[in-house]
Amino acid sequence: MKRIFFFLSSLLVAFTAHAEPIQVTDVMGREITLPQPAKRIILTQARHMPVLALLHPDPISLLVGWSDEFKTSFANEYKTYEQHFPAINQIAVVGRHTAESFSIEQSLAQRPDLVVLTSRFAGLLPNQDPKESALIRRFEDAGVAVLIVDFFMDPMNNTIPSLRALGAAIGEPERTAEFITFYEQQMQTVSERLQGVTEQDRPLVFVHAHAGSTDCCNSPGQGTFNDMISYAGGHNIGADVLKTQTGKLNFEYINASNPAAYVATGTGASSRNQAGGLRIGTNASEEEARTSLEQIIKSNRLQHLHAVQQGNAHGIWHAFNDSPLHVIFIQALANWLHPDLMQGVSAQSTLDTINERFLTIPMQGSYLVNIHASATKDQ
Repeated sequence: MKRIFFFLSSLLVAFTAHAEPIQVTDVMGREITLPQPAKRIILTQARHMPVLALLHPDPISLLVGWSDEFKTSFANEYKTYEQHFPAINQIAVVGRHTAESFSIEQSLAQRPDLVVLTSRFAGLLPNQDPKESALIRRFEDAGVAVLIVDFFMDPMNNTIPSLRALGAAIGEPERTAEFITFYEQQMQTVSERLQGVTEQDRPLVFVHAHAGSTDCCNSPGQGTFNDMISYAGGHNIGADVLKTQTGKLNFEYINASNPAAYVATGTGASSRNQAGGLRIGTNASEEEARTSLEQIIKSNRLQHLHAVQQGNAHGIWHAFNDSPLHVIFIQALANWLHPDLMQGVSAQSTLDTINERFLTIPMQGSYLVNIHASATKDQ
């Protein structure tokens, strides 16, 4: 009888512990209470699905609705996930990646217990009260919790609290804490190596965003990539003239700035059918990535830039920007700008470790490439 009583008591304790509500604080300081870990999530921007894959062993099982962008803008990654998780085809598409195309009605029809979005998607300006978002109010009035994350607007400050909140909300605080520790260690390594770099020591950098898929030349302005470039010890030439997150630089300005480093970005999505785009990322070979980088430089008349002439021209996967994996971009760029200070630190090795220790589906392909093959091994 005592054994039965002990067994039943243990079950009761376990059930009570499992039933305890989860308290989460998002990046805007909002307190959210979930009765249990979220199991039916609406991901308003599907580009954040790989973030879930860092924190949960089966991220697809958590999603009941999302935007179409993972299937379109990240088609190569979608196919890889589809091979491992066929249920990905059953996730309802509730909009594109913009708030204007997003359907609250279709989302609510999926009976979600959590909606994950960004402040920008919610229509909020910096420092605006989240209660002023009609989108957030609609979900909360329907009894659905809303979690605000940010890996884009202020990535240096909001990545860790976003990860911590999301990990708690899906019931994976330990796994999340392990990744956060790794992320902090890698970021600190860069910071410590570059602590003596002065403003005068920062080489000029031109990040050619979505290179080759649009007219020359898209560039980051304020925030996001600019913050990462600064962290990596560089100076973004786009930030000197662009006052928004992104914009376009003309050839004359780029040529006159004569940057010391050139970095082309792309996702590689449908690259074989999209003339001119950077063929990089999932399933792309190093040779394929390098050839497309050379073609982009030539077609945009950038071959005479000092960076290209000196061999300091590179390609990198664009989707590192709206993700905790921006640590890969930062380490790679720091190596390209300050190779003497960054000896022994390899962005590729960091990515390999993330693949092995954290990602549910490892990233297989060429995500970093140099214009010269001999330099790729050490990046």
